Amino acid sequence: MLVLAALLPDFRLQSAGGDSATRIAVTAAAGAGVFGLLSSLVWPLLVRLLLLVPALVLGLLVFFLNGSLLLLALRLNPSGRGAVAPETAVVVAAAMSAVASATGAALAVRDDDAYRRRLYRLADRRHGGPRGQAGTATPGAVFVQLDGVGHEVLRAAVDRGLMPTVASWLAPSGGDAPTHRLTAWRTDWSSQTGASQLGILHGSNHDVPAFRWYEKESREVMVCNRPTGAAELQRRAIERTGDGGLLTVDGASRGNLFSGGADQLALVLSVAARRGRENRSRAGYFAYFSDPANAVRTAMSFVADVGREIGQSTRARLARRRPRVGRGGLYPLVRAFATVVERDVVVAAVIGDMLAGRNAVYADLVAYDEVAHHSGPHSRDAEDVLRRLDRSLALLAQVAEHAPRPYRIVVLSDHGQSPGETFRSRFGLSLDNLVRASCALPVPRRVERTHSGAEARTAVRAALRRPEVENGGGHPAGGRRSEPVVLASGNLGLVSFPDVPHRMSKEEIDRRHPALLRTLAEHPGVGFVLVRSEECGGVVVGAHGAEVPVGRLTDGTGPLAAFGPGAADAVRRTHGFPHTADIMVNSAYDPDTGEVLAFEEQIGSHGGLGGAQGRPFLLWPVTLSEPAGDGAELVGAERLHQVFRRWLRECDGPQVPLSGRAEEGERAA
Repeated sequence: MLVLAALLPDFRLQSAGGDSATRIAVTAAAGAGVFGLLSSLVWPLLVRLLLLVPALVLGLLVFFLNGSLLLLALRLNPSGRGAVAPETAVVVAAAMSAVASATGAALAVRDDDAYRRRLYRLADRRHGGPRGQAGTATPGAVFVQLDGVGHEVLRAAVDRGLMPTVASWLAPSGGDAPTHRLTAWRTDWSSQTGASQLGILHGSNHDVPAFRWYEKESREVMVCNRPTGAAELQRRAIERTGDGGLLTVDGASRGNLFSGGADQLALVLSVAARRGRENRSRAGYFAYFSDPANAVRTAMSFVADVGREIGQSTRARLARRRPRVGRGGLYPLVRAFATVVERDVVVAAVIGDMLAGRNAVYADLVAYDEVAHHSGPHSRDAEDVLRRLDRSLALLAQVAEHAPRPYRIVVLSDHGQSPGETFRSRFGLSLDNLVRASCALPVPRRVERTHSGAEARTAVRAALRRPEVENGGGHPAGGRRSEPVVLASGNLGLVSFPDVPHRMSKEEIDRRHPALLRTLAEHPGVGFVLVRSEECGGVVVGAHGAEVPVGRLTDGTGPLAAFGPGAADAVRRTHGFPHTADIMVNSAYDPDTGEVLAFEEQIGSHGGLGGAQGRPFLLWPVTLSEPAGDGAELVGAERLHQVFRRWLRECDGPQVPLSGRAEEGERAA
C-alpha cells in the first residue's frame, strides 16, 4: 500500500497537511488489515449473492467489487486519513490481492508442513472434510483428459523435454522404475470429443455419427457441444446402457461435455442449459472466483495470453506461413478462455475434489485442442500449451501427496489431430458448394466461413449464457426442404436431404442427382463416400469407379487402402447407426505426410478417418492392470469405459492386476 500510494496520484495515506512516516505506516497497516478482513468475511457472501450472474461477467465484476471493498476499508480505517479515487481503488485492490497471493505461496513453498496444513484447510472449508465412500486407505482415481493430444504428439513432447512431469513418470531419474505406462488407442470413425467422451463416461456412443448431424424426424441439427444436444445424447446413452455413468459413486465431472453420472459438477455442458441457483455446471467458476487473488491471477494470465496470441498470429501472417487460417476477431479471447480461464477453474476444482477425498474425478482440459486447430498440432504455439499442461499435471501430482487418500492419476486424450490445409483453401470452394453445384443448385458467390474451435466457443457462450447457435458448415435446417443440408465435422462431411424422411439409398440419389455421388467420389479432395444401397445394404464409393459393399470392406484395399487398420470396422459400425447421413464424405488422406483436408476452417482437425486424429494416448499407473491383454490394441471409446470401470473396481479392492482370463471376460462383457 505504501508503494502504491507513492506511485498513484489519486491514492493517499496521509492528511492534506502531511503526516510523519510512522503515522503513514500505521495508516497503511490499518487499511491493509481491514481490507484483508473484508476480503475474508464479506467476499464469499458477495459471490453467493451473484450466483445468477453469468460466470465471465462475474470475472469482470471481481475487480470492481474488490475495489469497493478497498474503499470501504479506507472509510473504516481508524486513522481516517486514507483516500482513493474509485477507479484507482480497482487497481490498488487488484495489486494487493496479487501480491498477497504471491507472497503467501512464496512463504509456504519451502515448508512442506505449512503447505500441507494450508491444503487441508482449503479442503475442509470448501467440502466439509473427506467424503470418500471407501475410506481414506482406499485409492481414488483421477482421470485427466488432455483434449486433442495425439499419441505421437505426446511421445515427441516427452522426448524433446517439453513435458518433464510426464517424462519423470515414464522414465524416472536415478534408475527408479517407471510409475506409469503409455500406449495408444484407436477412436471410432467419429474422432471427436462428443463421441469419445460419451463412450468413455457413459459406456455408449451408439448413433453418434459425427460432431454434428441432421436428424430428419425432428428436422434439427444435433451438435455434440450444444448444451441441449449434450443433454439429449447423455439421456440416450443412459437409456441404452441402463447405467448412470462412470462417476456415479461419489464422483466429480469437471469441464466435460457430459456428467458421467457424477454428483459434483462444474463446467459440464450437458447441464449448462439449466437456470437458477441450482445450476451446478457453473459452480466451479464461483468456487474459483470466491478468492479474489485467483481472479486477479487468472485475469493477468488471460490478458497475457491474448497478447501472446496476437503476437503469434502476427508473426505467422508476416512470415506467410502455410497453411494458415484466420485468427482475428474474437478468437484471441476465445483462445485465452480455453488456455487460461477454463484450465485454472478446472484444475482448482480437481484439487478440491482430491483434497475432499472423492472416489473418482474426470476432468477435460481443452487448451491444446483449441490452439492446435488454428496454429497446427505440431506448431510452437501448441508446444507452449503442452508445457503449461504439464505444469498442471505436476501440480495435481503434488496435491495428491497431501490428499487424505492415495490417488491413481490416469492421463488420456479423446482423439488426436491431423494437420493439413482446408478443403476450401486447396480447391477454392467449400464442400457445401461442391454438393450444391453437383445438384445443379445455385452456388453463392461469397462463401460463408465456418467457425472453428467449437469446444471453446461453446464453453464461452455457456459461461456468458448466450443462446445456442448452429456454428458449423452448410445450410442449417429450416431452409428449402428440397435442398441438401451439408455439415462438417473436421475432415468428415455429412449430406442429408431433409425432404426425404428415411435415409436415402444410392439408387434414389442417382435418380434425383445423377452427378452427385460420382462427382464427390472422383474429387481429389475426397477419400471415399459411404451411402446406403438397396442392392447390398451399403456401399463405399471411391475414385475410378470403385464401389465396395460394406459387408466386403477390408483394411488396406479398395477406397480404404490409405486409412490404416480398423477403418473397415469403423465404417461398418457407423453405417448401422439410425442417424447416419444420406451421404458420409471422408476427405482425402496422404499417409506419407499424415495430412487431411478439413471441411472446416482448421489446419489441425479431427472428426473423421486419416492420420493422427484417430490415435490418442492412454497413460496409466503401473499399479493398475494392463488395459488390454496379450498386446491387443484398444479400439473404441466404449472399450475405454470398460477398462476404467475395471480400474475403479481395482481401487476399491485388493491392488492385484487381473488375470488374463479375467481380462478376456471383461472384453466379452
